[in-house]
Amino acid sequence: MATQNKVKRRLKIKYRVRKKILGSDQKPRLCVFRSNKAIYAQLINDDKGVTVAAASSREKVFAEKKGTKSEMAKEVGKLLAEKAKEAGIETVVFDRNGYLYHGRVKSLADGAREGGLNF
Repeated sequence: MATQNKVKRRLKIKYRVRKKILGSDQKPRLCVFRSNKAIYAQLINDDKGVTVAAASSREKVFAEKKGTKSEMAKEVGKLLAEKAKEAGIETVVFDRNGYLYHGRVKSLADGAREGGLNF
């Protein structure tokens, strides 16, 4: 029962935030999804409805790396920033997807900033 309430609360926050932010060609939306084991990030162009670049902690690059989930999230942010630069993107809009800007979500954002993304 408590889990359902948490999910409902997160979705409510997600929809409230999504009303205000929108990804475009010049500024795609950096969307974060956090599961219990992994973290996923995508750059989404909402005008065309396409994913420009994506990275996750489940990629082969991270198969042999060890560390905490927050450290892995930071590495995912750096990898996403590299992929964004290859696609010619420097500025993004951050979509925390209803999660608190804390812990793994914050680590991913910090990693993306270190990799060269601006938001």
